[in-house]
Amino acid sequence: MGGPRQRGPGRSLKDLKREINARNGGESSGVKPARHTPAEVVDGNGVPYTTGQVQSSEPWTPSPYTAFKVLLSARLGAAVWSGISDCDETYNYWEPAHNLLYGQGLQTWEYDPKFALRSYLYILVHAIPGWVYAKLVQPNPMLVFYFLRCLFGFVCALCEVYFYRGVLCEFGANVGRLCLALLVFSAGMFISSTAFLPSTTSMYLTLLSVGAWFHQQYKLAIFFTALSTFLSWPFAALIGLPIAVDIVLLKKQWRLFITWCLISAGTILGPQLMCDSYYYGRPVFASLNIVWYNVFTSHGPDLYGTEPPEFYLINGILNFNFVFIMALLVLPIQTGARYLLKSELASPGTGFFLSDTLSQAPLYLWLLVFWTRPHKEERFLFPIYPLICLAGAMVIDSCQKLFYFLFVKVKSRHFLQHTTWLGILAISVSAVLSLSRMTALYQGYHGVTDIWMRVNQLPDFSTPTTVCVGKEWYRFQSSFFLPSTGFKIAFLKSEFSGQLPKYYARPDHSTTPGLLSTQISHSDFNDMNMEETSRYIAHAGKCHFLVDLEDSAVSDLQPSYGSHANWTVEAEFEFLDPSASHPVFRALYVPFLSRRFTKYNRYLLLRRVSPRRIVPSED
Repeated sequence: MGGPRQRGPGRSLKDLKREINARNGGESSGVKPARHTPAEVVDGNGVPYTTGQVQSSEPWTPSPYTAFKVLLSARLGAAVWSGISDCDETYNYWEPAHNLLYGQGLQTWEYDPKFALRSYLYILVHAIPGWVYAKLVQPNPMLVFYFLRCLFGFVCALCEVYFYRGVLCEFGANVGRLCLALLVFSAGMFISSTAFLPSTTSMYLTLLSVGAWFHQQYKLAIFFTALSTFLSWPFAALIGLPIAVDIVLLKKQWRLFITWCLISAGTILGPQLMCDSYYYGRPVFASLNIVWYNVFTSHGPDLYGTEPPEFYLINGILNFNFVFIMALLVLPIQTGARYLLKSELASPGTGFFLSDTLSQAPLYLWLLVFWTRPHKEERFLFPIYPLICLAGAMVIDSCQKLFYFLFVKVKSRHFLQHTTWLGILAISVSAVLSLSRMTALYQGYHGVTDIWMRVNQLPDFSTPTTVCVGKEWYRFQSSFFLPSTGFKIAFLKSEFSGQLPKYYARPDHSTTPGLLSTQISHSDFNDMNMEETSRYIAHAGKCHFLVDLEDSAVSDLQPSYGSHANWTVEAEFEFLDPSASHPVFRALYVPFLSRRFTKYNRYLLLRRVSPRRIVPSED
């Protein structure tokens, strides 16, 4: 693989393009031309030339501004059309943000001062733009929700452009533009890019830290890794491990590494410790608490469900189609291509400054750790979604070079002049499959968002109004979809037997001046996911409105509320029934066929015919 090549302190855009051209087989000083026997042939226009005159042209790449416009369009589409698919996003992030903005929200046990697993600084960083927007415009809370999601998409697009330019620096024009296309079209990026989750924030910071690494901007790489670790998700430090190996062991810049680790830790941890200690009312190091709970306790996250080993394989194929398989095989394929092409191309696909093994180490290290954990969730892979796109692009690039080596007899032109069609074909097939997946998700599950939008349009009554959820508690889209703080969510008992959240308590400032709702500890929170019966409203007769899915899962605890005479349908939308639908057509949308092979249930907003005017329990 050879030692790392050193880059000068600064390069112009022309220098960068010259490097990109050299990396893709073009003529440049120090780049060995392809080996072949000269022969007199004619080009496509009938002009004679000898194959000893290797023709090359600089491959075209989208400018950063063009890339940003394309990426931003995709991310704004995700902000509007991608729904909340994980109840953790609602209850652990949107609800605390709603509480900070409007003084009312649901609290999970992780935010109880007794446990203090989550950082309020993380919530504040996301909520402050919403607070500014709300103060300036005074919009409906749902508009604040979508404003923040669009802002997340804007930030994601900026991070992706920086990563894209880093890929151009490290892997050349072809890999760069293939990676950009995969970022734009992949269903995985559609799902993850605008979520309010630490794993999504760590994905943004992966784009920045790995992008800085590819630029050889090591100070930024260290800082963004530290920011991801402390502010967002402590386990994101795994992605920074290969960067540390490169800086300390290969580049021998251990002094720079230690200095910037200390600078980063001090810059991030100081404000975080002060903010969290203020909101929890005691000294708190939330990042350490969450690591301790997940790694060093006897129960940890496995209480919330375990999945078989193939879970991530299926999930990866759904979100990235065949590109995910390519990404898993990137090192074997790159090694094989390097062996076969070592006498034909000056650079068969290895990075310009990094070995394949090192550049792909963050991807493989993350998969190794999380694939072997019993508790698996889709969002756990969000931080490496851009790396999956990069690995897939590298494999497509190697396949193009292999095609050139195996099937093009007269190797007189740049390999892309013979194989561009192959890259376009791969990207087109992947894009069609991804768009089919995104459409299937929207068609099948947008009924949930539509129902809560209808809840948001309910008139603001003069008395407190209760909106109940039973078995559909985990699809609640957050309090931002309630018309005002005069509405509250209440939980009806269902077959679910775990711990549900409760509203933040209102402090009594007459007895304890200055006390915050976030500083109040509760005895009915536990870290064992044991059911707390105090979370439930007594019965459905105390509800003014009820959101429910009408399906075949009917029991004493989960009756068909919509068929009862004391409820009337206020709004209804279709919702996919996965168990009664064909697995292929529920996963991918195929025009004219999907409708025939899928079944839909009714997602309902019900209004009680004669609601009793009560206020749900504050317990």
